[in-house]
Amino acid sequence: MPQTETVPLHDTPSLTEAAVSRRALLTAGAGLAATAAIASSTAQAQAPATAPQMPPVQAPVRQEWLAKRTEQILEPDLPIVDPHHHLWDAPRYRYMFPELLADLGSGHNIVATMYEQAREMYRAGGPEELKSLGETEFITGVAAMSASGKYGPTKCIAGITGFVDLRLGSRAKGVIERHISVSDGWLRAIRNGSTWSEDPVLKPMSSGVPQGLLLDKTFREGVATLAGLNLAFDAWMFQTQLGDLVDLARAFPQTTIVLNHVGGPVAIGPYAGKRDEAFKEWRGLIQQIAAFPNTYVKLGGLGMRMIGFDFFNNAEPPASEDLAKAWKPYIETCIAAFGPQRSMFESNFPVDKGTCSYPVLWNGFKRLAAGYSADEKTALFSGAAKKAYRLEV
Repeated sequence: MPQTETVPLHDTPSLTEAAVSRRALLTAGAGLAATAAIASSTAQAQAPATAPQMPPVQAPVRQEWLAKRTEQILEPDLPIVDPHHHLWDAPRYRYMFPELLADLGSGHNIVATMYEQAREMYRAGGPEELKSLGETEFITGVAAMSASGKYGPTKCIAGITGFVDLRLGSRAKGVIERHISVSDGWLRAIRNGSTWSEDPVLKPMSSGVPQGLLLDKTFREGVATLAGLNLAFDAWMFQTQLGDLVDLARAFPQTTIVLNHVGGPVAIGPYAGKRDEAFKEWRGLIQQIAAFPNTYVKLGGLGMRMIGFDFFNNAEPPASEDLAKAWKPYIETCIAAFGPQRSMFESNFPVDKGTCSYPVLWNGFKRLAAGYSADEKTALFSGAAKKAYRLEV
């Protein structure tokens, strides 16, 4: 971990500092939608005349391709909390508040959303360990915009999963408290991605952290601060590292742990052409993690390249029936292991948008949940997320 400037991390920002920060947030947030077109055109003018570079984990988002598939919305009244989406403005493409609102308004009854850290809008200067405060400030501004009611009934950003480097150990507590302060209490979880692989195909998709992050002693000192702050830990890794999460869940029974993207099953790189073998290994580890009552799982992320479903290579986007058929073994395994009360459907947008549109995605999930009771559906589509993240919706 790089050396950083020492700061008084356990000091809570003064009321003046918090007030100034809040005013800056709201000022910046209020202009976000109005300046969207200007920012987009400026970025296009500055960008080279080449196709946008997509992160290796996802397929390119092509609106004209997605538009080839439209479907009637299934169970349009079913309340949904989307517990995992991102916002960013990057050279590859932008997905900001206006783009999110367009997806949320595309037919399903999305009552609330949860933001997932994406290393966006970090502070340009200051101590390294405090730069991620910029992302929390940015997202809090968007949450404030949504809370005004001017942008529709959906409670966008009803909770925030932020980033604090837990390798700070016990010092992480002071940094997290700053995030709580600038988020006006919307912070609900901390995520430290731990994807790691030496495989040449998977390595570009890795988080850039050392092997065995979840086993690191100092990292665990950081994790130990979360329960006292009533925050969850979001876990993101490849299936090859799920054994480390089993050990972490055992060590921290009082900490809510939310496993992202059905545990990162892999069907490329070392598992190319070995889906059955990989699935058997993944299923066994999922069952071990689910045995700990403090764990939850997010049902989604299956549109990423690493999962090996290449719908994005087809001439037309997949139908929801196609998604449900392909994803069924993974979704059903997770629900059987964790139970509906600890399983939550997630969009993982805009990452999974390279595979399908928002309406088709949720239709696929509704097809997968068709055989569950009304109470179980409530848990899968909203209840588990509200419980894990203490969402007030």
